[in-house]
Amino acid sequence: MKACEALALPYKTYQRWKSAPTKDDQRRGPKTAPAHKLSQDEEKKIIEIACSSKYRHLSCAQIVSKLLDEGEGYIASERTFYRVLGKRKLHKVSRGIASPQHKPKEHIAIKPNQVWTWDITYLAAGIHGVFFKLYLFMDIFSRKVVGWQVHETESGEFASEILKNATIQEGVTDELVLHSDNGGPMKSYVFQATMEDLKITMSYSRPGVSDDNPYSESLFKTLKYPIHCPKPNRFSSIEEAREWVAGFVKWYNEEHYHSGINYVTPDSKHKGEDKQILSNRKEAYEKAKQANPRRWSQNKIKSFDPIEEVSLNPDFKKRPKKAA
Repeated sequence: MKACEALALPYKTYQRWKSAPTKDDQRRGPKTAPAHKLSQDEEKKIIEIACSSKYRHLSCAQIVSKLLDEGEGYIASERTFYRVLGKRKLHKVSRGIASPQHKPKEHIAIKPNQVWTWDITYLAAGIHGVFFKLYLFMDIFSRKVVGWQVHETESGEFASEILKNATIQEGVTDELVLHSDNGGPMKSYVFQATMEDLKITMSYSRPGVSDDNPYSESLFKTLKYPIHCPKPNRFSSIEEAREWVAGFVKWYNEEHYHSGINYVTPDSKHKGEDKQILSNRKEAYEKAKQANPRRWSQNKIKSFDPIEEVSLNPDFKKRPKKAA
């Protein structure tokens, strides 16, 4: 095995030759080395250059270009550098090594105005390929839309304006966490400065991971397929888009029975009215059960407990295990 490795000869080939020693070399391809093959000294020079302290942090393409600029001349092509290094398992990436993507920190809301999320989605305009930008801010505890606007462009200035108005309207006094993805408006200096002024804690999704912002994504799905608030395929003007979004937000906050908060409206949950609503429902169920107990074969009714805690990007490893 070691001899085959030293000769760069596949072990299976050696076994085949051994079983039929009288046969000639039946490998395909040329049996002689090409005339332009790199010599051992040339390969050694490539390795020394690529592994030197001066060049080891550069990609092969950068090394070749830098050698030419510094007057060292042409040593070998970029592909040859990769091949020679790869043969000796000295791999070098062509781009910078990506930093590891760590899951965002878990944020827990036990009352309104503790954790908000926001994002931007597109609304198709009358002209093909043109879209209006809908900015939506929501509270994850109550699922209430706390701020929105429709504009023709994406801008950190617009987002800052919506955030300021929303915090004033909702009377935010405690520390607030605002989660979003890594889009341009979210990372703009203007928007980040606004969050610092308002003492808002920043939280961001991993690049390309939509699951890190599930509440906004779920809201957008409801927005695209509203049951009682039909949406036109295209909006003829930005005014029409704003009018429709205003109607949708009113329906969503005040009429929509949200499954994530035990089928109460976001507005009711935000105001703390959900406990009484759910208690009334439970009482009605209990009366119905007493009147016809045989209809409840399992001797229990559905849960009407209010949702007391909502988590964004939960860390299940830190959660205590439930007793068996």
